[in-house]
Amino acid sequence: MPRIVHFELPVDDPERAIRFYESVFGWKIDQWEGPQDYWLITTGEETEPGINGALARRSDGMQVTQNTVGVLSLDDAVAKVVDNGGTVVLPKMPIPGIGYVAYCKDTEGNIFGMMESDESASL
Repeated sequence: MPRIVHFELPVDDPERAIRFYESVFGWKIDQWEGPQDYWLITTGEETEPGINGALARRSDGMQVTQNTVGVLSLDDAVAKVVDNGGTVVLPKMPIPGIGYVAYCKDTEGNIFGMMESDESASL
């Protein structure tokens, strides 16, 4: 069954947000070495329940916290979203060395991501 595997917090001031979340929750936050400004959040030990996430600069397409669901086939999952009344907000795109992601909107207007793992993904 698909599970939430990642969350993204939109921020205006990454440094301020990093100070906040590190101080309040003790999260470890590090700059991602990818093609965009993105800060990876480790929320706890791998042996504990929970998920990790990231901070991303707020943009028109990212105004609220977004959850990302892990799927086996992104193409199949996107087709199911559309077949069931949802819409594609950002189509399938690669995350080099990680996989592929797409962002969709459900029938209630909520935006969420779906990710297919594939370490061979490249730009």
